[in-house]
Amino acid sequence: MPPRALHELDHTDGTVQLRQAHQRAPSSAAWPPSASSTPSAADCVLVPRPSPTDPNDPLRWPVWKKHVAFAAVCAFTFLTNYAIGGLAPAFYPLSLEFGKTMSETSALLLWPILVLGVFNFVWVPVANCAGKRPVFVFASALLCASYVWGAQATTFDSLLWSNIVGALAGSSTEALGASTVNDLYFLHERGAMMGWYMNSITGGNTIGPLVCGFLVASVGWRWHKWIAVVLTALNFVAVVLFVPETRYLRDAEQNVGVAETTGACEASAGDGQGDGTREKTTSSSSSSSSLARVPKKTWLQEMHPWSGITPGASLWRMFVRPFPMFVYPCVVYAFLGYAVSLVVTVAVNMLNSFVLQAPPYSWSASVNGLINVPGLIGNVLGGLAGGSLVDFFCDWRLRRCNGVFEPESRLYLLALPAVITGAGCVLFGYGVQQMLHWASLFFGYGMVAFALTAVPTITMAYVSDCLLPVNADALMLVNGSKNVVASGFLYGIVPWVTEVGYVDCFGAQAGIFVAIIAIGAVLLIRYGATIRHRQAQWRIIL
Repeated sequence: MPPRALHELDHTDGTVQLRQAHQRAPSSAAWPPSASSTPSAADCVLVPRPSPTDPNDPLRWPVWKKHVAFAAVCAFTFLTNYAIGGLAPAFYPLSLEFGKTMSETSALLLWPILVLGVFNFVWVPVANCAGKRPVFVFASALLCASYVWGAQATTFDSLLWSNIVGALAGSSTEALGASTVNDLYFLHERGAMMGWYMNSITGGNTIGPLVCGFLVASVGWRWHKWIAVVLTALNFVAVVLFVPETRYLRDAEQNVGVAETTGACEASAGDGQGDGTREKTTSSSSSSSSLARVPKKTWLQEMHPWSGITPGASLWRMFVRPFPMFVYPCVVYAFLGYAVSLVVTVAVNMLNSFVLQAPPYSWSASVNGLINVPGLIGNVLGGLAGGSLVDFFCDWRLRRCNGVFEPESRLYLLALPAVITGAGCVLFGYGVQQMLHWASLFFGYGMVAFALTAVPTITMAYVSDCLLPVNADALMLVNGSKNVVASGFLYGIVPWVTEVGYVDCFGAQAGIFVAIIAIGAVLLIRYGATIRHRQAQWRIIL
């Protein structure tokens, strides 16, 4: 098949009418908008356009069904990070138990981070070809098995390999989980749901260490793994029973909104009467009544583990197709932003046990785990800022732009993590080196953790807006590349800190982070629309 341009798959190039044109507000509209000035939900346009004849379209599923399926996927990615990243408070006792240095023990986290990225390049092409459901079912079972292995490991190498295999299984949710947001939810819902997804990733890396810290001090690190076994077994059952196939093929015309949308947003957030209500939304289409209706699948049909190969798909082409997308600036910016956010957060996560469990703090592992409380708070606030707050801000801008949505609207609020996380890096580094009160380290970590949800929530939603027809491939590049870059960077974090000290190390990280986030956001806000419309004509999609 000859290369195609993105414009052939999506005629909008990311610019869509998301509110009725009559909702235009004067240029002097105030921020934040008052409740009385907020556009009514009845004027929302559904983007992408749900099928008028197929009740099996995931966009037409009842709301409860969407949320249950999405929650099971979020739980899957949470548990991946809960058991692997959550082992961090045990690094100090593990280094003593197995006779390993600080650098050698950190491999329990460094290698899984690399694998979490690299195997995106395997799972996404397989899912594009065979569907997401068989990937999720197999990978969730493999994750559970890897935790059983880890709980019984008697050598450091065995524990390391169990983490690597667990990361291999969990990597299936890195890009595919974010892609599921685009399968199930409309554009105006995308930011908030991406925020929930990012919180499920980061929540595992904060709640996991918090729980593990207390378990290490009381019953040992193995119980952390056994609890993960039970939870992943329950999640496997949930995936099998409640996560149908979300793959759905849309033509280019469905990437624009419904022409007449009275009641559209209520239909997307209603009480679960998805099919009947959504049909009213799409009944205005002049041709819908003449189209043959597709029979609705039964629950048993939806739960079948195999839904067939995507028509015309070639597995080899699916493996090759994503890589030319590195020429898209939105992809490069998203993966660099995610990578630096991951680096600064995991650097604190890796090093804090060696700082707090050694003199002069000399904390126990259980008390050490409490540093993840501010981390969790930072993650939650970052997810809300990058998700719901950005959606609210974009809705305000819609009223100033005659209801037209431009993806670059999401990027303005990247100013928040640029300031908060940049300051947090400096605070943590200075606090450790000067042996300040533990509260400075806690506040610093909370401020650093803000970026790990805020930045990828905003940038991955931005990539999806720009490249919706191939969003799974684009998000694979973002997630896979950021882990490869982050693992390489983190591999040298311990020698770097040892050589130059915490102030210089974290000060440099703050400078790199702010430079990438701020400069990239300013350039894309100014030139992103022009770039987006031009890149849509490039013939690189196989």
